[in-house]
Amino acid sequence: MSVAAKPRTSPRPDRIEIKTALLSVSDKTGLIDLAKALQTAGVKLLSTGGTSKAIRDAGLDVTDVSEHTGFPEIMDGRVKTLHPKVHGGLLARRDDADHIEAMTEQNIGTIDLLVVNLYPFRETVAKGADYDNCVENIDIGGPAMLRAAAKNHDFVTVVTDPSDYATIAEEIANGGTTFQTRQRLAAKTYAATASYDAAISAWFAKELDESFPQTLSVSATKIDTLRYGENPHQQAAVYSDGSGRAGVVTAKQLQGKELSYNNLNDTDAAFELVSEFDTPAVAIIKHANPCGVATGSDMISAYKDALACDPTSAFGGIIALNRPLDGATAEEIIKIFSEVIIAPEISDEAKAILAAKKNVRVLETGGMADPLAARMTLKTISGGWLLQTADNGHITEADLKIVTKRKPTEQELKDLLFAFRVCKHVKSNAIIYAKNGKTVGIGAGQMSRVDSSRIAAWKGRETGLIPLQNTPSPLRGEGQGGGDNPNSDAQNMVVASDAFFPFPDGLLAAADAGATAVIQPGGSIKDEDVIKAADERGLAMVLTGMRHFRH
Repeated sequence: MSVAAKPRTSPRPDRIEIKTALLSVSDKTGLIDLAKALQTAGVKLLSTGGTSKAIRDAGLDVTDVSEHTGFPEIMDGRVKTLHPKVHGGLLARRDDADHIEAMTEQNIGTIDLLVVNLYPFRETVAKGADYDNCVENIDIGGPAMLRAAAKNHDFVTVVTDPSDYATIAEEIANGGTTFQTRQRLAAKTYAATASYDAAISAWFAKELDESFPQTLSVSATKIDTLRYGENPHQQAAVYSDGSGRAGVVTAKQLQGKELSYNNLNDTDAAFELVSEFDTPAVAIIKHANPCGVATGSDMISAYKDALACDPTSAFGGIIALNRPLDGATAEEIIKIFSEVIIAPEISDEAKAILAAKKNVRVLETGGMADPLAARMTLKTISGGWLLQTADNGHITEADLKIVTKRKPTEQELKDLLFAFRVCKHVKSNAIIYAKNGKTVGIGAGQMSRVDSSRIAAWKGRETGLIPLQNTPSPLRGEGQGGGDNPNSDAQNMVVASDAFFPFPDGLLAAADAGATAVIQPGGSIKDEDVIKAADERGLAMVLTGMRHFRH
């Protein structure tokens, strides 16, 4: 049953003079400066525990809450502010005669300013504290006071963030806080308490091993408002989930224009892809799909091989590296225009070279994302959300099942695993041709897997990385591609498919392109037909038992 509001007997006040303030904070940042400003303005200070001691040690006058309430802190401090003289002082409406009468009868004074930040629950969990310590760091009195003060923001100013102290001090010095400020801070307070509760809920779900709790609480902090979203008529912002996972959200931008929505999305895709590899790797991304991916003995060779896969599409793309960016590689990178460059570290020499391209956005992450870490992904649908565990599946040689008469060679095995790892980051239906730790053709996002096979082969022929065969070019006819390149080194290349071949036609298109070994999940009712076709062409084929659809 809802509670009806009493009719207003007077206009909502704008400026409210601050006469009494209650301060109780875990984070002492800026506390003394604020307390000094309040005392200078003639504000009476109430406080608790460590906050009270810090204020008193600074030579300022402060009254303990236990003295104010006439009731001692009990139960190891669990009960100290949960008292009518605190909550009555926060919740009483100054324009309600009944409230004023109750305050007078019970000797309750008003509290005009509440400054609280909560027990460090997230920090306690992050440090790996045991169960009991985590529970003990669940704040009770703090959220109760914050919610009370925020509800009564017509008359009470509530502050949860030290970054707001200066604004509050200035307004108090000028006669009191404005309604606009009180309203803004009240909204910020409810967001803070909701986030705090969400963190506790998530921790309990993890302790109970519940990946999908009955009620999903999501908490995120806005990092920046973006110029626009996917298109100019859409609005957008970027948020942090607080996990601290290395990537585009936590990266330091060293130079370049403001990151756009599409920049952030594509850069994330690129960085997650190169994070898959233990050896030096480079990925070049366009519209969340790779133009080219390569591993190598060093970054410059990996970059050159990644670029060679599709240099046309790479123009204006996103470049991600999983090793520090050095000067020599930076010299190569600036030969074409790129939107974003992201790496765990960037040398001083590389920074100086990139500075010549001032519009290029350069990001330094300080580390790589763990591709095997357990995490969740969230997607909106009409009327709700889809929540799933992230695709952190990792196939090794031991997971492979050889199903053809011919076994893959040692080099083919390496390339098959490389190509399948890339496949995970290509929009379905995904086909990857690879050779010697580099992509030589990529087919993405087609409704038909056979079309993806043909497109990947055509792209490889355009660059000369896949030699022309005796068969016509699937899309443009024989002689319309990039021509046969005897130095392509793409003979005996491998092909990876993110999902099973439903029919032999996709496999045969790959064989026509020159693939000699195949990696795919398997699981089609036509598997036997596909295996038979592979044997007839002399292909080696391995099954992973794991699909990597990416929509």
